[in-house]
Amino acid sequence: MKKSEKKIISGKHRGKVSGAKKKRKRKLVLKDGIQAALIAALFIGVAALVSVSILTANSVIHGTPEKAAGTANSSPEKETREPEAPPAEHPPEEKVVVTEKPKEPVKISELLPKDEPVSKTEPEVPVSPVKTIPAHKGTITIVMDDAGNNLRELEPFLSFPGPMTIAVLPGLPYSAEAARRIRAAGKELILHQPMEAIGGQNPGPGAIYTNMSDAEIRSVLEKNLAEVGPVAGMNNHQGSKVTMDKRVMEIILSVCHDQRIYFLDSRTTADTAAPLIAGRRGIRIWERDVFLDNIQEKAAMIRSFHEGLQKAEKKGGAVMIGHVWSSELAAVLEELYPEMVEQGYSLSTISKVMMGTFDHDDSWD
Repeated sequence: MKKSEKKIISGKHRGKVSGAKKKRKRKLVLKDGIQAALIAALFIGVAALVSVSILTANSVIHGTPEKAAGTANSSPEKETREPEAPPAEHPPEEKVVVTEKPKEPVKISELLPKDEPVSKTEPEVPVSPVKTIPAHKGTITIVMDDAGNNLRELEPFLSFPGPMTIAVLPGLPYSAEAARRIRAAGKELILHQPMEAIGGQNPGPGAIYTNMSDAEIRSVLEKNLAEVGPVAGMNNHQGSKVTMDKRVMEIILSVCHDQRIYFLDSRTTADTAAPLIAGRRGIRIWERDVFLDNIQEKAAMIRSFHEGLQKAEKKGGAVMIGHVWSSELAAVLEELYPEMVEQGYSLSTISKVMMGTFDHDDSWD
């Protein structure tokens, strides 16, 4: 084939290819135009829906579509104006709230009968069971001897929570001050009168001896009572020999009668003559039942205390005697005190027990 023919054929071929490309290009442009038209139509539809929603909302808020449209077309001044009150047939929400307020705070008490208690939402406090009061078993009287040597030993007994009787020795450096503090603490005060013992031990200052005359015995007693008094009673310090002597005990009980005080026999001997003399005179004296601290050990003191409780239950009362120099006795008594009360025992003093039973006018006649 000649070159001129080849050029003609290639030119025709290129013309066909170029025409095909133009057709495809036109189709692409047409397709893009259709897509653009569809997108535009979609936006227009969405805008129409939004507009309708806005108009519908304005209609709900402001009453009617006409009024909402009027508000949309109004001037800026009208848009900032306060909204008008709705018609009378549609009262404003504020008025409804005001009329509803009195109905809100309804009290439960108004719905219940007046004689019924209002129920509470708070959890109920559990009520502890009422403790039954035990039957009374007996009255305990605690007497602490030998006060007056110092004040340090005395202090723990002054703070004891229950009734207590404290006996002060005469003629010692702290006798008068100890007596003053005992009275100030509200405890019962008695004279702890020193008396001669069978063994010959020194009873201390202001003692009574069996070889004294009646006048000497009276003089010693009156002096000691003046130093320590006023007192509610008297008991003996040592005195096993004196309390066995009927003459001496007759004088001692006579002085107690004159001073209107009671006599407590510490019973340092089983052969004491005090009950016999008191019986002759028709008077009542008191006697020790238990010594609490003969053994200076806590366990022994507790045993002695329980022994006293048993005697009180049998007799109706018991007198227990201890000493202020017992280092553990005050703590032991304070520990046992609540237990004693829970078991049905009471704690008192001799003078309180005597109230109504001791006749000052006729007992000694």
